[in-house]
Amino acid sequence: MLEALAPAKLTLSLRVLGSRADGMHELDALVVTVDEPHDLLTMTPGGTGVRVRVGGRASAGVPASDANLAAKAAHALARFDPAAADVEIAVRKDIPTGAGLGGGSSDAAAVLRTMGAACGVAYEDVVAVGAELGSDVPVCIRGGSAWMRGRGELVEPVSLPTLRVLVVVPPFAVSTPAAYRSWDDLGGPRDVRPIASPRELAPLIPTLVNDLEPAAEHLETRLPAFRHALEDAAGAPALLAGSGSAYAVLCDDEQSWRTTAARVQERLGLPVHAALTLAPHPRW
Repeated sequence: MLEALAPAKLTLSLRVLGSRADGMHELDALVVTVDEPHDLLTMTPGGTGVRVRVGGRASAGVPASDANLAAKAAHALARFDPAAADVEIAVRKDIPTGAGLGGGSSDAAAVLRTMGAACGVAYEDVVAVGAELGSDVPVCIRGGSAWMRGRGELVEPVSLPTLRVLVVVPPFAVSTPAAYRSWDDLGGPRDVRPIASPRELAPLIPTLVNDLEPAAEHLETRLPAFRHALEDAAGAPALLAGSGSAYAVLCDDEQSWRTTAARVQERLGLPVHAALTLAPHPRW
């Protein structure tokens, strides 16, 4: 039995540079993996075929079938080791779907990273398979902090100090494909709400932006009111996480991180994930 943590992916800054000939979008994004929220996957080899069981607080609507990205990852590994296609995968979901936190991609990355190592598949081959499955999967395989470029298949590691972040998810979701379609329909808007970077990030990137925010807020009209309420409670600007619907607030020190989390939870009545950024996953 193999067990793997699948941490959420948080986009700290996102420029959408345009549409590509393959129908995807050209990105320039600074991303980190964070310890909360996270999914937990257990892989038990044997039996016949890939079987998926899904549970946990965020399991509603997550397919327990070959449509699940974790199952697709196991099938993809079977080209290197046929035994990878005979496994039961149990997924405990705590990363909300439709929040822009890369939960499905991180689940797939956890399967590729863990089963790939167990099957003796080269790390570079695992990353290549991940790029076929989804734009966020390669950076989730690596974990840590990185620039994500191209459609996501180009990952450039970057060294950052540990950051303290609050991740807050509203009681509604945003479809990532729909957010990108909205960005196209609006003519490719740019973020008009740059946020000054905290002192740890300022030498690398002076301001944080998200070009998908105008498109997501146009698509889901409840987002602006939620953002204003969060910023009022936190006393600090909030970043849309990728395509949303989650927002993140970066804190300068541990004391403000803890007190702000308590204040936001009390005022909004929503779960607040007090998160730390993670180091890269070990390679094999």
